[in-house]
Amino acid sequence: MSGWKTHLGKAICLDIENVDTDQLIPARFMSTPRAEGYGSFLLHDMRSDSSGVPFSDFPINKHPNASILIGRRNFGSGSSREAAVYALVDFGIRAIVAPSFGDIFASNSVNNGLLPALVSEEDATRLFALIDDDEVDLSIDIEKRKITVGDQSIPFILSEAWAQKLINGWDDIDLTEHHRPAIAAYRARRAQTLPWVFPAEETAG
Repeated sequence: MSGWKTHLGKAICLDIENVDTDQLIPARFMSTPRAEGYGSFLLHDMRSDSSGVPFSDFPINKHPNASILIGRRNFGSGSSREAAVYALVDFGIRAIVAPSFGDIFASNSVNNGLLPALVSEEDATRLFALIDDDEVDLSIDIEKRKITVGDQSIPFILSEAWAQKLINGWDDIDLTEHHRPAIAAYRARRAQTLPWVFPAEETAG
């Protein structure tokens, strides 16, 4: 996974609260091999009728080149299925901006290079007003924790650990490896003060 610090892309609004992972990708599509791509399954039952015909006025149908999605509170709630994130990433979404996220969904997002940008309810509403039903250019800076649209600037919340993972393209193992020198120094200190905690090295007989 490649990392990123800034992104400039088209933003669209999904004015629906409590969008859950089953809506993001219905379970019947999850047997499809990931190599085939999950983008076409994103929000399938919300963006199409029962015959699979797309609704022309649904946001991601109207703006298929969008890479930033502005959502409402509790985005990504429900089950822990990582396939919900795969569907967003495979569609081309790089960032979700919302007032709150499902915890597991947010963690899965970061592990797949997708930014869950946490904003206040007021700022989410401001973004909806700025973007409305148009496809608007929006800039995101992870290091500065800043969203820019036109002359408007909106802050977002992201933990430092998650920022480092997104910027460097790291997973949890990579993040731990980054702290290897500090871990080794701590282990050495503990070995000096509490030597009985560490098993003695066996010598050849």
